[in-house]
Amino acid sequence: MNQTHAPQDGLTHDELDQLIACPHCDLVYSTPHVAQDERAYCHRCHSVLIAPRRKAGKRLIALASSILILITGAMFFPFLSIGAGGLHHGTSIVQTSLAFTGMLAVLTPAILAFIVIIPMARLFLLIYVLVPVIQDKPPARLARPAFRLAEDLTPWSMAEIFAIGCAVALVKLSDLAEVSLGPAAWMFAVLMIIFVMTDSLMCRYSIWKSLEP
Repeated sequence: MNQTHAPQDGLTHDELDQLIACPHCDLVYSTPHVAQDERAYCHRCHSVLIAPRRKAGKRLIALASSILILITGAMFFPFLSIGAGGLHHGTSIVQTSLAFTGMLAVLTPAILAFIVIIPMARLFLLIYVLVPVIQDKPPARLARPAFRLAEDLTPWSMAEIFAIGCAVALVKLSDLAEVSLGPAAWMFAVLMIIFVMTDSLMCRYSIWKSLEP
């Protein structure tokens, strides 16, 4: 990839369109031609800048739809079952978030937002943006703001963090009580893997280019 200096004043729109900046270190490059299944890396920090893949849009839609189904099921199926002294109790994510009372009640909307609502909203936006693209149709109305919003929501999507936190808590509780994983826990384990697959498959540069008028 050809390195260039920061863009100077007076560059035309077409000239700016031929530049790409690394999202991690902000180094600016002249956009190279990258064939499908090839990758362009940042020379400074080695981040992947462009990685187009065949039928990536269809795969992303399939993966996003799978995650939506898993999150929906994980909301209501038991996540953990705890037993002690002959008593057993299972709880789901929704039941756990609604269990807070008093001053801690403010955690209820926060838990549901970070674990369920924001991840689902991001995936719905991604599907909304990609469906016309894979059908070779013009971009959907407000597709660029929708994709930008989906990217802005990424740091606030914490379903994976929740699953890791539950795994840590499970290790600590295993010495105090009998703890068993429910169906929702296995759903979260699977969707964590699919989340990683989705992020590794997505070429954001290719999506932005496909949304140009």
